[in-house]
Amino acid sequence: MANSTNKKNSVVGYLPDETPSLGKLILFAFQQVLVMFPATVTVALLTGFHVSTTIFASGLATLCFLLITRGKIPLYYGSSFSYIAAICGITGVGFGVLAPDALISQAQFGIICSGLVSIAAGIVVSRFGMDSIEKVLPPTITGSIALVIGISLAGTAVTGAVVDSATGLASNNMWIAALVTLVATVVFSVYLKGVLGQLPILFGILVGYIVSIPLGLVDFSGVFAGNVITAPHFTLPTPNLAAVIAIMPIAIATIPESTAHLFQLDIYVNDLSKKKGKGKYNIADKLGLNLIGDGIGDIVASLFGGPAGTNYGENISTMAITKNFSVKMLGVAAIMSIVLSFISPLSNIINTVPSAVINGACIFLFGVIAAQGIAIMINKSVDLFDAKNLAVIAVILTVGLGGHYGFAGGMIPFFGAELPAIATAAIVGIVLNLILSIGKNKKG
Repeated sequence: MANSTNKKNSVVGYLPDETPSLGKLILFAFQQVLVMFPATVTVALLTGFHVSTTIFASGLATLCFLLITRGKIPLYYGSSFSYIAAICGITGVGFGVLAPDALISQAQFGIICSGLVSIAAGIVVSRFGMDSIEKVLPPTITGSIALVIGISLAGTAVTGAVVDSATGLASNNMWIAALVTLVATVVFSVYLKGVLGQLPILFGILVGYIVSIPLGLVDFSGVFAGNVITAPHFTLPTPNLAAVIAIMPIAIATIPESTAHLFQLDIYVNDLSKKKGKGKYNIADKLGLNLIGDGIGDIVASLFGGPAGTNYGENISTMAITKNFSVKMLGVAAIMSIVLSFISPLSNIINTVPSAVINGACIFLFGVIAAQGIAIMINKSVDLFDAKNLAVIAVILTVGLGGHYGFAGGMIPFFGAELPAIATAAIVGIVLNLILSIGKNKKG
């Protein structure tokens, strides 16, 4: 009995209601910021939104999400890729080009309306319960969507790791930095134990960063450019019907993604809780609250000029790898993001981390997102010999991945319109599952 107790006490990790010591808290939070940073900044660059404002909105939306969900759901809120095409349809800019304030304001209004859709969906889920929502979003859909998200991001990670943005060609030095970062991150995650074992992403990025300096991949020239303290560029939303029509419906398609993330989180938190001898954390049952928090996060982010967001798979992967699900840690990460948006040298230093290094780590992280999709289906005992399950999974994977890799920007041409591949795969999967469920006997 004593050995069993000692084993439980020796399990390293933090559950949502647990708090690391101050020093660890800051390190763990900074690791979460590093993981969030590349994708969040990329969304800003693609849509024409201001980078500093986007970082500020990410931190503020995360704080609001954690407050709304009463600290029960440890998720970090970053900019969503699902909305990029719809937002670009309003801003109409190219990569790295700032959109006029008037167009950003119009897009903000559409994002606010999409937040209202998420809140409405959350209220419906809370009213009718998890059993009802699982009829619409069974693990065959949520697990498959997680798989599609992880694998669809794989191309971004690999090309971002080795392709020089200036020349458009693969760089040998970037290959070296990316591979060193990837190997270091994997080795640290497997072999480091205790507190150090909870920082493999941070350590992997630091190793890659140090290697990148003599390779000439790090540019320090812009670290102290401009004022030390610079307020983000805030804009106010302006009512616009075209923006509402373009952006608002995307919220419906992101519900399976959000559900998949929540199920992933539930599996990993309860696995740690079981090993620590603690009780069950009913995270999966809080989907309604999660969707309401998502919607409020969108509204808060867009009120200040940030793009639409989502809870980040990269951060969930980091928490799963490090076994650190502390809500307070995520709150500190959110505060760090807000501070970074005001202090130019700090955000500039993070910007010096080469794409090869960040994406070298993401090769691992994005693979973990896909693996978590498999974990959902295993955990929910999905019968892969069932014809209906196979049909739903097969169609989601083919539409999602085929659409993402087969068409520019992952936009599927359809009767004169362009449909985002992942969102389309989710909707097609939901509809197909409902059709194939007609007349099917309910199993115990």
